[in-house]
Amino acid sequence: MAMDTEILAGDDVVDVLNDLLENSRDGEYGFRTCAEEVKSASLKQLFTDRAASCGQAASELAQLILAYGGKPAEGGSASGAVHRGWVHVKGMVGANSELSMLEECERGEDAAVARYRKALKQNLPVDVRAVVERQAEGAQRNHDQIKLMRDEARTRG
Repeated sequence: MAMDTEILAGDDVVDVLNDLLENSRDGEYGFRTCAEEVKSASLKQLFTDRAASCGQAASELAQLILAYGGKPAEGGSASGAVHRGWVHVKGMVGANSELSMLEECERGEDAAVARYRKALKQNLPVDVRAVVERQAEGAQRNHDQIKLMRDEARTRG
């Protein structure tokens, strides 16, 4: 059974995984920042839970990177934090509302979902693809939950 495209080599797999690792760490930082700043107990819990799930995803990705002979990226990236909009959250906190925080989180989750989709376009080894697909589904669920809460905040606001 011949395939049109070959499975990515180890170094390329590590590059894809490190991109997702930085993405997960940026999300963990962003959600933790929101949890520290928001007043609503339910939102604080949501953001804390999302930060924990991003941290768990990062840990899992780091283990895969090591398994493929790579070196996990250190922390998130400054460009990743800017890209996901988390820096804006911290900058707006003084006059912030739940709605604006949820909007920033949704923007961040849009970027996360896009990065997972990009990774899944690669011809990943089966074990890596299984992890990336599961995490992509989690990112989509996060996005949908944040969007729902944002919509609810808009109707209250």
